Parts: sequence; C-alpha cells; structure tokens
Amino acid sequence: MTLIKSISGIRGTIGGRPNDNLTPIDAVKFAAAYGTWLKDYSKSDNLKVVVGRDARLSGEMIQNLVVSTLVGLGIDIIDLGLSTTPTVEIAVPLENANGGIILTASHNPKQWNALKLLNEKGEFLDAAEGAIILELAEKEDFNFSDVDELGKITQNDAYIDIHIDEVLNLPLVDADTIKKAKFKVVVDGVNSTGGIAIPKLLESLGVEVIKLYCDPTGNFPHNPEPLKEHLGDICKLVVKEKADFGIVVDPDVDRLAFISNDGEMFGEEYTLVACADYVLGKTKGNTVSNLSSSRALRDITIKHHGTYEAAAVGEVNVVNKMKATNAIIGGEGNGGIIYPASHYGRDSLVGTALFLMLMAEKGGTVRELRDSYPSYYMSKKKIQLTPELDVDEILLAMEKKYSNEEVSTIDGVKVDFPENWVHLRKSNTEPIIRIYTEAKTQTEADNLADRIIDEIKEIAGI
Repeated sequence: MTLIKSISGIRGTIGGRPNDNLTPIDAVKFAAAYGTWLKDYSKSDNLKVVVGRDARLSGEMIQNLVVSTLVGLGIDIIDLGLSTTPTVEIAVPLENANGGIILTASHNPKQWNALKLLNEKGEFLDAAEGAIILELAEKEDFNFSDVDELGKITQNDAYIDIHIDEVLNLPLVDADTIKKAKFKVVVDGVNSTGGIAIPKLLESLGVEVIKLYCDPTGNFPHNPEPLKEHLGDICKLVVKEKADFGIVVDPDVDRLAFISNDGEMFGEEYTLVACADYVLGKTKGNTVSNLSSSRALRDITIKHHGTYEAAAVGEVNVVNKMKATNAIIGGEGNGGIIYPASHYGRDSLVGTALFLMLMAEKGGTVRELRDSYPSYYMSKKKIQLTPELDVDEILLAMEKKYSNEEVSTIDGVKVDFPENWVHLRKSNTEPIIRIYTEAKTQTEADNLADRIIDEIKEIAGI
C-alpha cells in the first residue's frame, strides 16, 4: 500500500494506516492544506472551488471528505459529480472559481485515488505552489470557519454537455464535415466517466457509436492504462463491427488512444502526432511534448515548417514550455492532447474531435494514416523501487556512463543516440523508475531498454 505526496497532488491506495495510504485522514489533511493555501493565495474571503471525480469505487467517499473539509474552511463548492479532468479544468474559469480539484488516480488501478489540484485558470499548480501545500499539510496549521461562515455546495451536472459545446465551437472543428464522413467508432470507456463523455461527443458529431465498458460503475474491466496489452477486447470488437477505428480513454479522460481499423494499436504516441498534423496543416506554429515522447512529433512539426521543443515530464512543465514558445498544440506521448485554443490541459474530447476532422478531410483508413507517419517504436518498462535503491546515484552514474552522447538532465536522464534514445526518470505517480526507449524497430527499442535495465541493476548491485 502506498501514499505518494508530490507537487502535483497526493495519490495513494485506499485503506490502511494514515500517512502510509490515502486514508480519510490524509484526504482531509491535504484538502485542508489546499484550501488554506487558496485563501492566502487568493486574498479573498469569498472563495469558490470546482470539484469533480471519475467513477472509481472510492470516489464518492473521497469527494465527500474533500468537499466537507473545504466547506469547513468557508469555501463554496461547485460540485460537478461524475466528471472528467478536462471538464473540471474548463469549468473553473467559466465559473469564475478560485481553483479546482479532480478526484482521480488517472490510469492507476481501482485501489488508487488522488487529489489533482488546479489554480484559478483551471491549470495544474506549479512546483512552488505544490511545495507550499505539502508544507501546510505537514504542519496541519489550519483555521476552520465559524458556523455562520461555512461554505455552500451547489451541484451542477451540466458541465460535460457544456464541455462538448465548447469543443464543437472550436474554429478547427466542423460538425457537418464529420457527419458527412459517416464514421463508425467503438469506444472503451473503462467503466468510468469517459463512457459518458466520449459517446455523447461522438453522437453530437453524427458518429455511429459502439459502446464497450461505458457504464460508469468504477469496476474497471481491465487495467485502466490504455496500453496494447490491456486492450484486446476493443481490438477484436473494432474488426468484428467493421468499425472505422476505436477510441480508448483512461478513467479521467485526459489520455486518448486509437485502435486502427485493422484492430491494431494506432499507437498512443501517435495520438498527438495525428492531432498536431491536422492543426499545423491549418495554422502555422510550434509544438511541445515531453522528453519521453516520440521523435515523430518533431518530424511532423518540421514538415509543417514549425519549431519543436521538449519539456520535462509533467503537464505543468509542458504547459509552461508551450506558453514560453507560443506553441499552438502540444502534450504528452501518453495520449495527452493540449490545445490552447480550447484550454491548457490534456483533453481527450478535444483530441477526438481534431482526429475526426483529420480523418474526414484526408479520407482513407486509420491504418493508412498511421503508415504515412515516420515509423518509430517505443518500449516502456520500469523497475520497482525498494528502500535500498538510491535513484539519484543511479541516474548520476548513467549520466557519466554516456557523457559522450547528447544528454539532457532537466528531468532524470535522457540520452539521445543517433538512431534511438533512452529516458530514465523516477515516476511522480508510482514508486518506480521508468525506462522509456525509442528506435526504428520494436526489437531494437526492447533490446535497448533491456540493456539499460541490466546496466542499472549492475550499478545498483541487484
């Protein structure tokens, strides 16, 4: 059982002992720290926070704890109930709220939950803000409101529909163009809120929808991370239904993966590549992804005469780099699309609409589209952390070992070889070291990852 406190929020497994797991006590303490920071940061006595959750089994319990804690601090709540991460993000500025909290552990299995924290723009907090909240939680120096000053709760379950309307109103999304294409699409909503939002969006665009695991019970039918090894059912159903493609999202709907018409993975790394290809073809500009993302985005950006830059892993880092470079689209290679014309947050609804526009205008099959892009293959492996492993020492040793290559240390260690690359970093969301590699063939990528893992084990003496 695990509790991970980081600048991006608090994430842990349900049950167990306080401070070792995400217990009710930890949820209250961290919510109180966020509310206390917000009161000081906003310099206002009339605060409003938007709260929404994915469908995981512990969601209602954690939401009740968090909402009641904020009410106890005198903060008003806009309760979206079952929602998505990007929906909460767009709701914060629309409600003129001071912040937002999404209760979701993203791709983690059902025993996990988390508090994701937003500022008044509906964007994730930066490192300095997150550090202050962690310190407040540690000190437990909270000052709750008197009975006459308690916050109020307003429920609003319309925001998924509002979110869809926002997507349909984007200048590069034309519903009539998509409707004329008469797409047939299978959707795997992993029995969470993507099963509500994605089919609604598709139906509003005239797409025939075949639903798979779209009942938001929180009983995930497979590992909720949208990777090939977890998606056998939808891959088979796309072929059986003769669908144009399949759509898979994670429980909070900020990661988006496609299944090609032949039942094969389009590749989560290529979600951003395809959406960027469409946007760059309409609007000249720059792109950003994180260090663990495919070189294919760089290649597509150069093809469209733009400039590509890499950011440290983490949505807030990508957003900051996008703002600094005036990027018109960016995101993360795990299927996270950030399109500033909508908002600065990973959004599977926006990504779905942009992909549909690309397919409607290009014609042909999704398989043909994938084959038209630069061909790279990734391996994503990990090493479980144990108390005796000194991650910083391991990364420093790897940096020295490959000092004659192109090395970046802005986030872990990334080594760029002429024909491939490897990125090593400690995860912010799990007690692991991530080892990402990319090469021109899957075998080469896997072999490089295995070689690096062996080298790490040798350094660590395990």
